[in-house]
Amino acid sequence: MNVEKIREDFPVLKKKAIYFDNACMTLRPKQVVDKVVEYYNEYPACAGRSIHSFGNKVNDEVNSARKLVKDFIGAKKESEIIFTKNTTESINLLANSFNGERVLLTDREHNSNLIPWQRFKQGILRSNLDFTFNLERFSEIVKNYELISFVATSNLDGYTLPIKEIIKIAHENNVKVHLDGAQFVPHNEINVKKLDLDYLSFSGHKMLGPTGTGVFYAKEELLKGMKQFIIGGETVINSTYNDFVMEKSPHKFEGGLQNYAGIIGLGAAVKYLSKIGLSEIKDHEIRLRRAVDVSGLKLIGKNSGGIVNFNVPGVNFHEVATILDTSDNIMIRSGQHCMHSWFNANNIEGSARASFYLYNSMDEIKVLNEALNKLKKLG
Repeated sequence: MNVEKIREDFPVLKKKAIYFDNACMTLRPKQVVDKVVEYYNEYPACAGRSIHSFGNKVNDEVNSARKLVKDFIGAKKESEIIFTKNTTESINLLANSFNGERVLLTDREHNSNLIPWQRFKQGILRSNLDFTFNLERFSEIVKNYELISFVATSNLDGYTLPIKEIIKIAHENNVKVHLDGAQFVPHNEINVKKLDLDYLSFSGHKMLGPTGTGVFYAKEELLKGMKQFIIGGETVINSTYNDFVMEKSPHKFEGGLQNYAGIIGLGAAVKYLSKIGLSEIKDHEIRLRRAVDVSGLKLIGKNSGGIVNFNVPGVNFHEVATILDTSDNIMIRSGQHCMHSWFNANNIEGSARASFYLYNSMDEIKVLNEALNKLKKLG
Protein backbone atom coordinates (compact mmCIF):
# COMPACT_ATOMS: atom_id res chain seq x y z
CA MET A 1 0.00 0.00 0.00
CA ASN A 2 1.51 3.29 -1.13
CA VAL A 3 0.81 5.50 1.88
CA GLU A 4 2.54 8.56 0.46
CA LYS A 5 0.40 8.40 -2.67
CA ILE A 6 -2.73 7.96 -0.57
CA ARG A 7 -1.81 10.98 1.56
CA GLU A 8 -1.86 13.16 -1.57
CA ASP A 9 -5.64 12.59 -1.71
CA PHE A 10 -6.10 14.28 1.69
CA PRO A 11 -5.40 18.02 1.35
CA VAL A 12 -5.81 18.62 5.10
CA LEU A 13 -2.63 16.62 5.74
CA LYS A 14 -0.64 19.40 4.06
CA LYS A 15 -1.14 21.29 7.33
CA LYS A 16 1.40 18.84 8.81
CA ALA A 17 -1.22 17.63 11.24
CA ILE A 18 -0.74 14.13 12.67
CA TYR A 19 -4.28 12.89 12.94
CA PHE A 20 -4.68 9.89 15.26
CA ASP A 21 -8.36 10.31 16.13
CA ASN A 22 -9.74 8.04 13.43
CA ALA A 23 -11.90 5.94 15.76
CA CYS A 24 -13.93 9.11 16.32
CA MET A 25 -13.96 10.38 12.74
CA THR A 26 -11.78 9.88 9.69
CA LEU A 27 -10.52 12.48 7.26
CA ARG A 28 -12.00 12.68 3.75
CA PRO A 29 -10.14 12.31 0.46
CA LYS A 30 -10.70 14.86 -2.27
CA GLN A 31 -12.63 12.24 -4.27
CA VAL A 32 -15.35 12.26 -1.60
CA VAL A 33 -15.36 16.03 -1.17
CA ASP A 34 -15.51 16.52 -4.94
CA LYS A 35 -18.53 14.21 -5.17
CA VAL A 36 -20.36 16.16 -2.46
CA VAL A 37 -19.60 19.46 -4.20
CA GLU A 38 -20.70 17.95 -7.51
CA TYR A 39 -24.18 17.43 -6.10
CA TYR A 40 -24.52 21.05 -4.95
CA ASN A 41 -23.00 22.50 -8.13
CA GLU A 42 -24.60 20.30 -10.78
CA TYR A 43 -27.90 18.71 -9.62
CA PRO A 44 -28.97 20.12 -6.20
CA ALA A 45 -32.50 18.69 -6.13
CA CYS A 46 -34.76 16.14 -4.44
CA ALA A 47 -34.71 12.41 -5.02
CA GLY A 48 -37.86 10.32 -5.24
CA ARG A 49 -40.21 13.24 -5.88
CA SER A 50 -39.43 15.23 -9.02
CA ILE A 51 -39.17 13.83 -12.52
CA HIS A 52 -37.11 16.67 -14.02
CA SER A 53 -33.50 16.12 -15.08
CA PHE A 54 -31.99 17.25 -11.77
CA GLY A 55 -34.29 14.96 -9.80
CA ASN A 56 -33.57 12.03 -12.10
CA LYS A 57 -29.83 12.55 -11.69
CA VAL A 58 -30.13 12.57 -7.88
CA ASN A 59 -32.17 9.36 -8.06
CA ASP A 60 -29.47 7.73 -10.17
CA GLU A 61 -26.65 8.82 -7.86
CA VAL A 62 -28.45 7.73 -4.67
CA ASN A 63 -29.35 4.39 -6.25
CA SER A 64 -25.72 3.97 -7.30
CA ALA A 65 -24.55 4.68 -3.75
CA ARG A 66 -27.03 2.15 -2.36
CA LYS A 67 -25.73 -0.51 -4.76
CA LEU A 68 -22.12 0.31 -3.84
CA VAL A 69 -22.91 -0.13 -0.14
CA LYS A 70 -24.83 -3.34 -0.84
CA ASP A 71 -21.84 -4.82 -2.66
CA PHE A 72 -19.42 -3.48 -0.04
CA ILE A 73 -21.06 -5.47 2.77
CA GLY A 74 -22.21 -8.40 0.63
CA ALA A 75 -25.94 -7.84 1.03
CA LYS A 76 -28.47 -9.60 -1.18
CA LYS A 77 -30.55 -6.63 -2.37
CA GLU A 78 -30.40 -2.84 -2.45
CA SER A 79 -33.72 -2.78 -0.58
CA GLU A 80 -31.87 -4.16 2.46
CA ILE A 81 -29.78 -0.97 2.70
CA ILE A 82 -31.36 1.85 4.71
CA PHE A 83 -29.59 5.22 4.79
CA THR A 84 -29.51 6.95 8.19
CA LYS A 85 -27.57 9.79 9.84
CA ASN A 86 -25.15 7.51 11.71
CA THR A 87 -24.83 4.27 13.68
CA THR A 88 -26.78 5.80 16.57
CA GLU A 89 -29.85 6.41 14.40
CA SER A 90 -29.52 2.96 12.85
CA ILE A 91 -29.57 1.28 16.26
CA ASN A 92 -32.49 3.44 17.38
CA LEU A 93 -34.36 2.37 14.25
CA LEU A 94 -33.94 -1.26 15.28
CA ALA A 95 -34.67 -0.64 18.98
CA ASN A 96 -37.87 1.27 18.19
CA SER A 97 -38.98 -1.49 15.84
CA PHE A 98 -38.09 -4.40 18.13
CA ASN A 99 -41.10 -6.47 19.15
CA GLY A 100 -39.37 -8.55 21.83
CA GLU A 101 -38.38 -7.92 25.43
CA ARG A 102 -35.04 -9.60 26.13
CA VAL A 103 -31.80 -8.21 24.69
CA LEU A 104 -28.23 -9.29 25.47
CA LEU A 105 -25.33 -6.82 25.26
CA THR A 106 -21.64 -7.01 26.15
CA ASP A 107 -19.97 -5.00 28.89
CA ARG A 108 -18.04 -2.94 26.32
CA GLU A 109 -20.83 -1.25 24.37
CA HIS A 110 -20.69 2.32 23.12
CA ASN A 111 -23.50 4.44 24.58
CA SER A 112 -25.22 4.23 21.19
CA ASN A 113 -25.65 0.47 21.62
CA LEU A 114 -26.39 0.63 25.34
CA ILE A 115 -28.85 3.44 26.03
CA PRO A 116 -31.47 2.50 23.35
CA TRP A 117 -31.81 -0.97 24.91
CA GLN A 118 -32.11 0.07 28.55
CA ARG A 119 -35.93 0.12 28.42
CA PHE A 120 -35.89 -3.60 27.58
CA LYS A 121 -35.01 -6.57 29.80
CA GLN A 122 -31.32 -6.23 29.28
CA GLY A 123 -28.54 -8.67 30.04
CA ILE A 124 -24.84 -7.80 30.14
CA LEU A 125 -22.26 -10.39 29.12
CA ARG A 126 -19.01 -9.73 30.99
CA SER A 127 -15.66 -10.06 29.26
CA ASN A 128 -12.93 -12.42 30.36
CA LEU A 129 -10.23 -11.01 32.64
CA ASP A 130 -7.96 -10.52 29.62
CA PHE A 131 -10.70 -8.38 27.95
CA THR A 132 -11.58 -11.08 25.41
CA PHE A 133 -15.10 -12.26 24.61
CA ASN A 134 -16.46 -14.95 26.95
CA LEU A 135 -17.72 -17.39 24.34
CA GLU A 136 -18.31 -20.16 26.88
CA ARG A 137 -20.58 -18.01 29.05
CA PHE A 138 -22.32 -16.68 25.94
CA SER A 139 -23.14 -20.24 24.84
CA GLU A 140 -24.74 -20.89 28.23
CA ILE A 141 -27.00 -17.84 28.40
CA VAL A 142 -27.84 -16.91 24.79
CA LYS A 143 -31.01 -19.04 24.81
CA ASN A 144 -32.54 -16.68 27.39
CA TYR A 145 -32.70 -13.78 24.90
CA GLU A 146 -34.52 -12.87 21.70
CA LEU A 147 -31.83 -10.57 20.29
CA ILE A 148 -28.15 -10.00 20.87
CA SER A 149 -26.79 -6.56 20.02
CA PHE A 150 -23.01 -6.57 20.20
CA VAL A 151 -20.23 -4.20 19.20
CA ALA A 152 -18.29 -6.00 16.46
CA THR A 153 -15.05 -4.11 17.11
CA SER A 154 -14.67 -2.08 20.28
CA ASN A 155 -13.85 1.61 20.06
CA LEU A 156 -12.20 1.17 23.46
CA ASP A 157 -9.25 -0.91 22.26
CA GLY A 158 -9.85 -2.22 18.74
CA TYR A 159 -10.69 -5.74 19.92
CA THR A 160 -12.90 -7.67 17.48
CA LEU A 161 -15.35 -10.24 18.75
CA PRO A 162 -15.46 -13.79 17.27
CA ILE A 163 -18.33 -12.82 14.99
CA LYS A 164 -18.76 -16.09 13.05
CA GLU A 165 -18.96 -18.17 16.22
CA ILE A 166 -21.38 -15.73 17.86
CA ILE A 167 -23.78 -15.78 14.91
CA LYS A 168 -23.64 -19.58 14.64
CA ILE A 169 -24.36 -20.13 18.34
CA ALA A 170 -27.10 -17.50 18.40
CA HIS A 171 -28.91 -18.94 15.40
CA GLU A 172 -28.69 -22.46 16.82
CA ASN A 173 -30.72 -21.02 19.69
CA ASN A 174 -33.15 -19.11 17.42
CA VAL A 175 -31.76 -15.75 18.54
CA LYS A 176 -31.32 -12.84 16.10
CA VAL A 177 -27.99 -10.98 15.87
CA HIS A 178 -27.35 -7.26 15.47
CA LEU A 179 -23.80 -5.94 15.17
CA ASP A 180 -22.68 -2.38 15.85
CA GLY A 181 -20.22 -2.21 12.98
CA ALA A 182 -19.10 1.40 13.39
CA GLN A 183 -15.50 0.35 14.14
CA PHE A 184 -15.58 -2.89 12.16
CA VAL A 185 -16.88 -2.06 8.69
CA PRO A 186 -14.25 0.65 7.90
CA HIS A 187 -11.39 -1.78 8.60
CA ASN A 188 -12.57 -5.30 7.71
CA GLU A 189 -14.04 -7.13 4.77
CA ILE A 190 -17.57 -8.28 5.60
CA ASN A 191 -20.16 -10.34 3.79
CA VAL A 192 -23.44 -10.24 5.66
CA LYS A 193 -24.97 -12.90 3.42
CA LYS A 194 -22.19 -15.42 4.04
CA LEU A 195 -22.17 -14.62 7.75
CA ASP A 196 -25.97 -14.98 7.84
CA LEU A 197 -26.06 -11.75 9.83
CA ASP A 198 -29.52 -10.44 10.69
CA TYR A 199 -28.81 -6.74 11.34
CA LEU A 200 -25.84 -4.39 10.91
CA SER A 201 -25.34 -0.70 11.71
CA PHE A 202 -22.42 1.55 10.75
CA SER A 203 -21.44 5.17 10.04
CA GLY A 204 -20.05 6.94 7.00
CA HIS A 205 -17.93 9.40 8.97
CA LYS A 206 -15.69 6.60 10.25
CA MET A 207 -14.89 5.33 6.75
CA LEU A 208 -13.91 8.48 4.80
CA GLY A 209 -17.54 9.45 4.21
CA PRO A 210 -19.37 12.70 5.00
CA THR A 211 -20.80 13.43 8.42
CA GLY A 212 -24.50 12.74 8.82
CA THR A 213 -24.35 9.47 6.91
CA GLY A 214 -24.98 5.98 8.19
CA VAL A 215 -26.35 2.62 7.15
CA PHE A 216 -28.76 0.15 8.67
CA TYR A 217 -28.84 -3.30 7.08
CA ALA A 218 -31.37 -6.03 7.76
CA LYS A 219 -32.39 -9.19 5.94
CA GLU A 220 -35.27 -8.57 3.55
CA GLU A 221 -37.69 -10.80 5.46
CA LEU A 222 -36.88 -9.04 8.74
CA LEU A 223 -37.40 -5.57 7.26
CA LYS A 224 -40.91 -6.57 6.21
CA GLY A 225 -41.84 -7.14 9.84
CA MET A 226 -40.22 -4.00 11.24
CA LYS A 227 -42.29 -1.02 12.33
CA GLN A 228 -41.61 2.41 10.87
CA PHE A 229 -39.63 4.67 13.19
CA ILE A 230 -39.69 8.07 11.42
CA ILE A 231 -42.75 8.55 9.21
CA GLY A 232 -43.96 11.25 6.86
CA GLY A 233 -42.85 12.31 3.39
CA GLU A 234 -41.39 9.54 1.22
CA THR A 235 -42.45 6.79 3.67
CA VAL A 236 -45.93 6.35 2.23
CA ILE A 237 -47.45 5.56 -1.15
CA ASN A 238 -50.80 7.20 -0.39
CA SER A 239 -52.69 8.76 2.51
CA THR A 240 -56.07 10.02 3.66
CA TYR A 241 -56.92 12.19 6.68
CA ASN A 242 -57.19 9.03 8.74
CA ASP A 243 -54.85 6.45 7.27
CA PHE A 244 -51.94 5.80 4.93
CA VAL A 245 -50.42 3.11 2.74
CA MET A 246 -46.84 2.31 3.73
CA GLU A 247 -43.98 2.39 1.22
CA LYS A 248 -41.77 -0.65 0.72
CA SER A 249 -38.22 -0.90 2.02
CA PRO A 250 -35.92 0.98 1.93
CA HIS A 251 -38.10 4.08 1.48
CA LYS A 252 -40.52 3.30 4.31
CA PHE A 253 -37.63 3.87 6.74
CA GLU A 254 -36.14 6.98 5.08
CA GLY A 255 -38.55 9.71 6.13
CA GLY A 256 -38.30 13.22 4.71
CA LEU A 257 -35.68 14.82 2.51
CA GLN A 258 -32.42 12.93 2.86
CA ASN A 259 -28.80 14.01 3.01
CA TYR A 260 -28.38 13.39 -0.71
CA ALA A 261 -24.95 14.99 -0.92
CA GLY A 262 -23.80 12.87 2.00
CA ILE A 263 -25.21 9.65 0.60
CA ILE A 264 -23.58 10.31 -2.76
CA GLY A 265 -20.32 11.13 -0.97
CA LEU A 266 -20.60 7.89 1.01
CA GLY A 267 -20.78 6.03 -2.26
CA ALA A 268 -17.53 7.69 -3.31
CA ALA A 269 -15.92 6.69 0.01
CA VAL A 270 -16.95 3.07 -0.53
CA LYS A 271 -15.43 3.13 -4.01
CA TYR A 272 -12.21 4.59 -2.61
CA LEU A 273 -11.85 1.97 0.13
CA SER A 274 -12.77 -0.88 -2.21
CA LYS A 275 -10.06 0.16 -4.66
CA ILE A 276 -7.35 0.08 -2.00
CA GLY A 277 -8.60 -3.07 -0.26
CA LEU A 278 -9.67 -3.44 3.35
CA SER A 279 -7.26 -6.29 4.09
CA GLU A 280 -4.37 -4.04 3.04
CA ILE A 281 -5.69 -1.25 5.22
CA LYS A 282 -6.09 -3.50 8.25
CA ASP A 283 -2.57 -4.92 7.91
CA HIS A 284 -1.20 -1.39 7.69
CA GLU A 285 -3.05 -0.30 10.83
CA ILE A 286 -1.71 -3.28 12.77
CA ARG A 287 1.84 -2.47 11.72
CA LEU A 288 1.38 1.09 12.93
CA ARG A 289 -0.06 0.01 16.26
CA ARG A 290 2.75 -2.48 16.88
CA ALA A 291 5.31 0.25 16.18
CA VAL A 292 4.04 2.40 19.06
CA ASP A 293 6.42 2.33 22.03
CA VAL A 294 4.07 1.36 24.87
CA SER A 295 6.80 0.78 27.46
CA GLY A 296 6.03 2.74 30.61
CA LEU A 297 2.39 3.26 29.59
CA LYS A 298 -0.61 1.80 31.38
CA LEU A 299 -2.59 0.14 28.61
CA ILE A 300 -6.38 0.10 28.70
CA GLY A 301 -8.20 -2.95 27.35
CA LYS A 302 -6.89 -5.39 24.76
CA ASN A 303 -5.25 -2.97 22.28
CA SER A 304 -5.84 -4.68 18.95
CA GLY A 305 -6.33 -3.58 15.35
CA GLY A 306 -5.34 0.05 14.91
CA ILE A 307 -6.05 1.37 18.41
CA VAL A 308 -3.75 2.11 21.35
CA ASN A 309 -5.61 3.14 24.51
CA PHE A 310 -3.41 4.18 27.39
CA ASN A 311 -2.60 6.36 30.35
CA VAL A 312 0.74 7.99 31.14
CA PRO A 313 1.38 7.40 34.86
CA GLY A 314 1.33 10.70 36.71
CA VAL A 315 -0.17 12.71 33.81
CA ASN A 316 -3.89 13.32 33.38
CA PHE A 317 -5.28 11.89 30.13
CA HIS A 318 -6.68 15.26 29.04
CA GLU A 319 -3.28 16.82 29.67
CA VAL A 320 -1.70 14.09 27.55
CA ALA A 321 -3.96 14.98 24.62
CA THR A 322 -3.42 18.72 25.07
CA ILE A 323 0.37 18.44 25.28
CA LEU A 324 0.58 16.19 22.22
CA ASP A 325 -1.56 18.64 20.27
CA THR A 326 0.25 21.82 21.26
CA SER A 327 3.80 20.46 21.17
CA ASP A 328 3.77 18.16 18.13
CA ASN A 329 0.41 18.75 16.39
CA ILE A 330 -0.61 15.18 17.26
CA MET A 331 -4.38 14.82 17.57
CA ILE A 332 -5.75 12.02 19.76
CA ARG A 333 -8.90 11.46 21.84
CA SER A 334 -9.08 11.70 25.62
CA GLY A 335 -11.88 10.94 28.06
CA GLN A 336 -14.23 7.96 28.39
CA HIS A 337 -14.87 7.56 24.66
CA CYS A 338 -18.68 7.31 24.99
CA MET A 339 -18.14 4.20 27.12
CA HIS A 340 -18.89 5.67 30.53
CA SER A 341 -20.43 2.39 31.69
CA TRP A 342 -17.20 0.45 31.12
CA PHE A 343 -14.98 3.07 32.74
CA ASN A 344 -17.31 3.36 35.72
CA ALA A 345 -17.47 -0.43 36.14
CA ASN A 346 -13.67 -0.66 36.04
CA ASN A 347 -13.07 2.39 38.28
CA ILE A 348 -11.01 4.15 35.63
CA GLU A 349 -11.44 7.90 35.27
CA GLY A 350 -10.54 8.03 31.58
CA SER A 351 -7.75 7.47 29.08
CA ALA A 352 -5.93 8.72 26.00
CA ARG A 353 -6.58 6.92 22.72
CA ALA A 354 -4.62 6.95 19.49
CA SER A 355 -6.32 5.35 16.49
CA PHE A 356 -4.88 4.87 13.01
CA TYR A 357 -6.10 4.63 9.43
CA LEU A 358 -4.83 4.15 5.90
CA TYR A 359 -3.21 7.60 5.52
CA ASN A 360 -1.15 7.43 8.72
CA SER A 361 2.55 6.73 8.32
CA MET A 362 5.47 5.20 10.20
CA ASP A 363 7.12 8.62 10.26
CA GLU A 364 4.12 9.89 12.23
CA ILE A 365 4.47 7.00 14.67
CA LYS A 366 8.10 8.01 15.24
CA VAL A 367 6.97 11.51 16.16
CA LEU A 368 4.37 10.03 18.52
CA ASN A 369 6.96 7.80 20.19
CA GLU A 370 9.30 10.73 20.77
CA ALA A 371 6.49 12.83 22.22
CA LEU A 372 5.33 9.97 24.48
CA ASN A 373 8.85 9.49 25.80
CA LYS A 374 8.90 13.15 26.85
CA LEU A 375 5.51 12.74 28.53
CA LYS A 376 6.67 9.69 30.48
CA LYS A 377 9.38 11.82 32.07
CA LEU A 378 6.74 14.29 33.31
CA GLY A 379 5.09 11.59 35.39
